[in-house]
Amino acid sequence: MGNGALLLREAGHTVLGSDQNVYPPMSEVLVHAGIEVLPGYDAERLKALAPDLVVVGNVNTRGNPEVEWLLETRAIPMVSLPEVLNRFVLDQRKNVVICGTHGKTTTTAMTTFLLRAGNENPGWMIGGAPLDLPAGYALGDRKAPFVIEGDEYDSAFFDKRSKFIHYAPRIVVLNNLEFDHADIFSNLGEVERTFQHLLKLVPKNGYVLYNGDDPHLRRLMPVAWTQCLSVGVGAENDLRIQGYHEDAQGARFQLVWRGTIWSKVEWKLSGLFNARNAAMAALAAGLAIKPEDPFCAIEPNALNAFRGVKRRQEILFENKASTVISDFGHHPTAIAQTLESLRMRYPKKTLVMAWEARSNTACRRVLEEAFQEAFRHADRVHLGAVFRAERYSDDERINLAAIANALGDKATVYRDNQALGEGVSRELKEMPEQCLVFFSNGSFDGIMPTVVETLLG
Repeated sequence: MGNGALLLREAGHTVLGSDQNVYPPMSEVLVHAGIEVLPGYDAERLKALAPDLVVVGNVNTRGNPEVEWLLETRAIPMVSLPEVLNRFVLDQRKNVVICGTHGKTTTTAMTTFLLRAGNENPGWMIGGAPLDLPAGYALGDRKAPFVIEGDEYDSAFFDKRSKFIHYAPRIVVLNNLEFDHADIFSNLGEVERTFQHLLKLVPKNGYVLYNGDDPHLRRLMPVAWTQCLSVGVGAENDLRIQGYHEDAQGARFQLVWRGTIWSKVEWKLSGLFNARNAAMAALAAGLAIKPEDPFCAIEPNALNAFRGVKRRQEILFENKASTVISDFGHHPTAIAQTLESLRMRYPKKTLVMAWEARSNTACRRVLEEAFQEAFRHADRVHLGAVFRAERYSDDERINLAAIANALGDKATVYRDNQALGEGVSRELKEMPEQCLVFFSNGSFDGIMPTVVETLLG
């Protein structure tokens, strides 16, 4: 919502908002941009303000006093954030929509980075903090592409369609497709269905770029009404990732476009998954600039300079003995891939992980076995308490004790994150060399800086 408000402000609209709690840095960014954030929700205040339009975030539900007043009076039109972006930001743009269960934020940032390196002035909206861009949003030139992270989560309490349905795609990137968002979707088939709805919106002169190594995406592709290009390791892909190698110095690979080497990439980013993100971003950016010859439009060495996004394999601390990393991983596939990469990157260090079950899917038992298998890639596993565990019944809630029992002596469960931080800190002091990675889409209750201070002390 914050970046959406900032985009609308940049587009020339007067914007103000209301929220129960807004914290730095977003609160400071909004104030600096001239956007007032009113505390709490007040129907009488909203009536007096009488704005032309009210944008309702998908965290707002029935019972909110402003929502109830809007529904009762119908005095002011009410829309979701994706709908207002469609109307005022994405309209008549060449939109590049980055989708998939994993990698959306990094691929969106990377695509935007490559467009800027190609002397374009794109717009973008990213659900994270990119290290290589001035902010997480920009309107850009109206004639240039707009790159947006295409989330399959619902748009609002009154619009259960996925957000990306509103994004008017010209180019769609499908990184992968797995079951997630258990509070929205009942099974993988429902996730596939919403992706199929998205594909029907791609015009004849558009493109779908898809992970040709993903069996779930291969079931959906190709479609007859637009141009479909596959990306992956397999020989049958249009754009191949070839010769991937990773060690303590970084990762190296080649991008091969229909039999011709386009680029040799050497960078510090971890994992084959990021190589695939790079391939998707390069092809998407090239098609957005020069569809008839996409790889003539992109500087081959530009990817080497890309640094990434905060909270995605972000190194918080490193010396000869210790490495501490923060990662957004909250799905078993992403966690397993990151651990495999770190094993290659730090082969001589004990691989320690800490995990916080926080997302609506991670807190449920639906992926319990998959998480258990993912954690086996670590040497030591520290499991914090389930976030707001009272939301789930005993039968529905993930059983961390059962996971730890299956993993044996390598795993420990803690009553809360504070206890986890203390346990991890004690253990690190006894290890000669270690790589510790925190997996959470939250803050881990602020324990990460404390653990780093232990190493510094």
